[in-house]
Amino acid sequence: MNFDEAAMKVRRGKKGIIETMPRAVLKTRNDLSTLYTPGVAQPCREIVKNKDLSFDLTCRGNMIAVVSDGTRVLGLGDIGPEAAMPVMEGKSVLFKVFGGVNAVPICLDTKDPKKFIETVKLLQPSFAGINLEDIASPKCYEIENTLKKEMDIPVFHDDQHGTAIAALSGAIGAFRCVGKDLKTAKIVINGAGAAGASIGRLLVRAGAQNVTMVDRCGALYEGMDGLNPVQAELAAVTNRDKVQGTLADVVKGADMLLGVSAPHIFTKEIIQSMNHDAIVFAMANPIPETDYDSAKAAGARVVGTGRSDSPNQINNVLVFPGIFRGALAVRARHINEDMKVAAAYAIAGLISDDELNDEYVIPDAFDQRVAPAVAAAVAKAAMETGSARIQRNPEDIRHEAAEQIAALHDMIDKLHG
Repeated sequence: MNFDEAAMKVRRGKKGIIETMPRAVLKTRNDLSTLYTPGVAQPCREIVKNKDLSFDLTCRGNMIAVVSDGTRVLGLGDIGPEAAMPVMEGKSVLFKVFGGVNAVPICLDTKDPKKFIETVKLLQPSFAGINLEDIASPKCYEIENTLKKEMDIPVFHDDQHGTAIAALSGAIGAFRCVGKDLKTAKIVINGAGAAGASIGRLLVRAGAQNVTMVDRCGALYEGMDGLNPVQAELAAVTNRDKVQGTLADVVKGADMLLGVSAPHIFTKEIIQSMNHDAIVFAMANPIPETDYDSAKAAGARVVGTGRSDSPNQINNVLVFPGIFRGALAVRARHINEDMKVAAAYAIAGLISDDELNDEYVIPDAFDQRVAPAVAAAVAKAAMETGSARIQRNPEDIRHEAAEQIAALHDMIDKLHG
């Protein structure tokens, strides 16, 4: 199938791929008086007395904003807010279909991070969470960090953290598969931009003790000249032996090589220099650092990419629907590191020891168990770490999510034949 043509066909003449549907009946004058004036005044009065009731009495409780400035879109770069809109719209569909979370695409016509921050802050009364998307580095760090400090709802930059959680989940499964310990394994990450840095931090948070970051300038180490603040912070907790050199130098004897960098740079020689039962995750998008077959031919035991046409797809669609579903279920104020690690282990834990094999170390993107499992784990971690406003049974959240997602899929099947 030509996906370019298919993408145009599904959109052309239809004014987009999402729409608003009412959840209440509006057929009579009484319905009109209930949904709008005069009846609508009563929920307004109640919310005036307790603003948190807006989460219960309006769509806000299950609504997030998918916000971008269009400065770093997929593999397209700085294409502007109008051209970024199809991606944000598509992301909104994924939130709904995979997690039962309502999402609104919002593209802002500014490249000024301060204006971006101020605009998103003004949106807070309308949403229960903010998903930042496709924002250029390094300003994405300033935007996310500021919004997390100054907003009282979850702010999540999916390009960083969704990718990191998916990578950690795949690593957990892959190390289980090859019988190695993530904590002591030698892990090399090629690419120290937003996604790579987040992956490195999360692996360390999960207990990995031997992680080395590599960028265009070589292996990152504490005290190295030319590092941005994020890289400097990361260098302080990785590469403890301060190893220097190129990717080819550093990767020798590595148990895992993970790439969020550039196409075709994981050569046969690089992979062959790794330790036995090597794990290779080539996640550059849309063209990975190596393709699945080439990495296997070079001797890698477990190979994953971001692509759907080969085994072990490391895809953040496994992450963000369930992350927000769980955060919203307990009205979390933040998505913290413990919630991220919990999500990764929840995803990896869906594969039993009997099922685990070289071609199945991470669940499929269409596995309907994923979002409910992630939601339950994230909600539990939110409650345990004090991020949650309310307390709920995580298993109730899992069952509720599973039922709603299954019902949604049934409805979609009926609507589209």
